[in-house]
Amino acid sequence: MSETFKALVINQEGENFTREVKDLNFDFIKDGDVLVKVDYSDLNFKDALILKDGAKLVKDFPRIPGIDFSGTVAKSDTDEFKEGDKVILTGCRVGELFHGGFSQYTKVKKEFLIKRPQNITSKQAMMIGTAGFTALLCAFAVKAKEELLMQSKVNDVLVTGSTGAVGQVAVMVLSKMGCNVTALTGKMDKSDYLKELGAKNVIDRKEFEGEAKLIGKGLWDGVVDTVGGNILANAISQTKLKGIIAVCGNASGNKLNTSVVPFFLRAVKLWGVDSINVSNKRKEFVWGEISNLVDFSILEKSVKTIGLEELINTFPEMLKGKLNNRILVDVNK
Repeated sequence: MSETFKALVINQEGENFTREVKDLNFDFIKDGDVLVKVDYSDLNFKDALILKDGAKLVKDFPRIPGIDFSGTVAKSDTDEFKEGDKVILTGCRVGELFHGGFSQYTKVKKEFLIKRPQNITSKQAMMIGTAGFTALLCAFAVKAKEELLMQSKVNDVLVTGSTGAVGQVAVMVLSKMGCNVTALTGKMDKSDYLKELGAKNVIDRKEFEGEAKLIGKGLWDGVVDTVGGNILANAISQTKLKGIIAVCGNASGNKLNTSVVPFFLRAVKLWGVDSINVSNKRKEFVWGEISNLVDFSILEKSVKTIGLEELINTFPEMLKGKLNNRILVDVNK
């Protein structure tokens, strides 16, 4: 093992915010009890916000950002992991309060890690990352109507923000679960790809941007919503009896102008999905299901792989909404 490693480091001194790839000594990442040699990370919207200015999420500088990573245990001070174990980390506020995955090595608390299932690769794990993991949590939430609440079968499902990183995986997973998926998007030129992912229908988001009716025609047994705002309000109005709406984002806005009518007339359920505070037992179950629900040969068509240096010029494009690809970060590129 080399005496140094490369990492993207952000720092703030007064009004001066910097981001650069540096050669670091291992004492830079002394906190934690498991040292991991990182293979891949990914670029999420939260990462882009942190790379811009810390986003008021990073409390101490300097910091290595990157909220996800996959790799191999290089050294462990705990019996729960040993050298050579293949591991995954998503969330847990690494890259914010703790050093993260935009690094060739990182050191974290043992409870942040889970062992990677043998039937997916390190690269595939980060093609999923926090976004895909969130999508799976949403899909399982929608299916809870029949599997947990023992109601009628979930057939017709709407996925908003369907060309985003969460939406793409949600479309594919729900389709694999046997649902008739309608994809809502502002990028109608991506319709063919959405149908390849499994969508039966593709709708222009403009149809959902107006003010929602008090209660509309029941169209959806379930909804995965990544955007909020009027789009979510319309989805609520159109959800069928006892349908579940899994909410995981606010890309269209924080405000929700709706009424209580769909909730007491149709017993619609609004199910908030948080991908950070998830037990390791739940994480292990969800990651264990991925090989059955995700076709990586299709998902990979929307993935672009970059190195640490390229992150500096890529994150502003994400903030401007100009990226059409999921960004995979090969930290050793």
